[in-house]
Amino acid sequence: MKTTNTVFRLIKKANGMKVTGLLSLLAVVMVSMLVASCDMDDDDNRVLNSYVANAVVTIKPMNDGKEFFIWVTDKKGGVASNITKSPFGGKEVRALANLRDDGLNKSGVQQFYVNWLDSIRTKPAVKTLGEKEDMVKFGNDPVEVVQDFTTVAEDGYLTLRFRTLWGVKGKKQHVVSLVTGTNPKDPYELVFRHHAHGDTKGTAADALVAFRLAEIDSIAKAQGKKEVKLKLTWKSFAGQKSVNFNYRVRDDNLYK
Repeated sequence: MKTTNTVFRLIKKANGMKVTGLLSLLAVVMVSMLVASCDMDDDDNRVLNSYVANAVVTIKPMNDGKEFFIWVTDKKGGVASNITKSPFGGKEVRALANLRDDGLNKSGVQQFYVNWLDSIRTKPAVKTLGEKEDMVKFGNDPVEVVQDFTTVAEDGYLTLRFRTLWGVKGKKQHVVSLVTGTNPKDPYELVFRHHAHGDTKGTAADALVAFRLAEIDSIAKAQGKKEVKLKLTWKSFAGQKSVNFNYRVRDDNLYK
């Protein structure tokens, strides 16, 4: 089955949209499904594979964005072999990416050929205001955390793929927050909150968000810890849920 033309149409529709937009995320998922389910020749596979996300990365600008570093994990990083300036200027962001190993440069630094980068909504975690105030300000609407390679705790961030109900044409803005300090006995317990602003009926769909774990890093470093276990809790459509993440504390000396 030939699928290249179909996929190109999907990519064209998604082009220019943020990954946090539902349509572009769905387009990536549909491309992945087509790649997995259809018989294609080698040329088709090479073309399609360049459109499917194969990494969640952190883009770290240097020299005000004139250069940038790509961290694929908290232990593996490198530079782009085909791009000099960061597409996001001087801002550090998490992003979906399609990368190809391009060997070492003359200085012995790992290189990646970048087929594309698409930024993920990146925001700081927030401190609790108390449970009642948290419900009012940050919401108490149900949301699901999706088990996926994009749901990961690394490089100073908790990146989540989440699922909820969205009304027609997204007329109301959904806001998600990561709340710290909710458990005085465990500083590494976090609460994922969703404020639908009344938009609680519609179609189930996914989105992505990344939260900077600056406070977690500070607490862990003060305790002399390099690795900690994070506990994430949230209100799902089936009640309260939780999951644990092994998190390596961010070492900013690696990024200088």
